[in-house]
Amino acid sequence: MNFDIGYMFSLIPKIIEYIPITLFMAVLAMVLTIVIGLVLSFMRNSKVKVLNYIAAVYISFFRAIPMLVQLFLIYYGLPQIFPVFTQMDAVTAAIISFGFKQAAFAAEIFRAAFLSVDKGQMEACLAGGMTKVQAYRRIIIPQAFRNALPATGNIFISLIKETSLAFTLGVVELFAEAKMQASNTFRYFEAYLAVALVYWGMVIIYSYLQSKLENLLEKPYRT
Repeated sequence: MNFDIGYMFSLIPKIIEYIPITLFMAVLAMVLTIVIGLVLSFMRNSKVKVLNYIAAVYISFFRAIPMLVQLFLIYYGLPQIFPVFTQMDAVTAAIISFGFKQAAFAAEIFRAAFLSVDKGQMEACLAGGMTKVQAYRRIIIPQAFRNALPATGNIFISLIKETSLAFTLGVVELFAEAKMQASNTFRYFEAYLAVALVYWGMVIIYSYLQSKLENLLEKPYRT
């Protein structure tokens, strides 16, 4: 076996330098995911059939398309339909693609989270003099957020991993750097194992932080 463990560990500091661009894409895509996902979930719960139908078509479409195909559609296709996107760079295209796709999954998570909150609480808020907006902001959304957090965290983990596909658009991030290092030395296994360990470490750290946040949100509901 020709595996060089020393070379593998020597690559990790070089790969880690690209964590900021990976997190930049993942965090902005997550913001886009939450915004679009919330809009879609309200549309899906709406009594207006047209809005419900539009949201259902969006969710079906973006859940069905492979991420790589969607990246190419956004990066190469969007500027042809909307000239304003002609100057769009690869990082922006990747963020839009990741956000659009994950919003389809987040919409169903948010929808289920809102439905899990007892309807009687909304009625109690309205009876107590709150407007619907106040009821959502103060009572409904905090409870729905607590219920949606575990599944939403899984979406963020998926986004961290999916950023590795951005290299197909020319973005140099974690995986692209590992691929270039491997090309220079032909030690592909060491390079890919090194980047795998970096991704693993990032997910472990995020999972730890999420568990702390979940415990914090659970405190008011403990007896």
